[in-house]
Amino acid sequence: MELVIDKVEKKYKDTWAVESFSAELTEGVYALLGPNGSGKTTLMRMIADVLKPTSGRILLNGTDISLLDEKYRDVLGYLPQEFGLYTHFTAERFLNYFASLKGLDNQQTKEKVSEVLKLVHLEDSRKKKIKTFSGGMKRRLGIAQAMLNDPLILVVDEPTAGLDPKERIRFRNLLSDISDERIVLLSTHIVSDIESIAKEVFIMEKGKLKEKSNLDRLLVGMEGKVWKVLIDQDELDNVQRLYKVGNIQRKEHKIEVRVISDQQPYPYAEEIPPTLEDVYLYHFYEEGLEDV
Repeated sequence: MELVIDKVEKKYKDTWAVESFSAELTEGVYALLGPNGSGKTTLMRMIADVLKPTSGRILLNGTDISLLDEKYRDVLGYLPQEFGLYTHFTAERFLNYFASLKGLDNQQTKEKVSEVLKLVHLEDSRKKKIKTFSGGMKRRLGIAQAMLNDPLILVVDEPTAGLDPKERIRFRNLLSDISDERIVLLSTHIVSDIESIAKEVFIMEKGKLKEKSNLDRLLVGMEGKVWKVLIDQDELDNVQRLYKVGNIQRKEHKIEVRVISDQQPYPYAEEIPPTLEDVYLYHFYEEGLEDV
């Protein structure tokens, strides 16, 4: 299976939300990484066939999805960042309702609802009303509805926004588990969500694809750009003014600062291994202060 995004663009009046984005996806997890406003959601809505591109094509196994129409939506699962929940429904009733919208018959509905509830670890909560669910449970229920038609392509926008660390880990592992035989595309501005699961990372900025690579190559590209510096308290303001600072840790008599810089910032700075968070800060330092 192959999903090809060929020079896709989206323009609103005089503003380009996405410009000439191209990529090729096969089975596995792919991540769109970038700050808010970088075009991630617009691109995902085009891939989910919710928005039509201004120009360019999206091809599934060589056929434009605009020609596939319903056949494409039959193999697609989509979870937007904001999705409606009937909070007075139980989880089971909610999924039964969506199964009917997807055209499943009664027997298929019974089997698939039980299957997806088990998949997202909500089988014990099937009779509980959604209004009693935590944020993480609601996101997992959203994935469950997206999985009812057993999609070959799963598009998930900001899946862990607002979740606590435990739920984020659970959700991340779930996406990894279901990616074996399908394409999973997720967008995020939280780098730890993708550090251990992404097959390839697409870094977006202002609607453009800034970099496309797997994690290993991204980290290799950051070698020689991440440093550990021990400084006195009165030096901190100057370091923050001159350099991108990823982390500040107070020691007994010194402050240890993680600095991202193309050159060694100080003669006594020690080079250290980079992380994906360093990659993000290297590209989006001002936005990254809020997002990582």
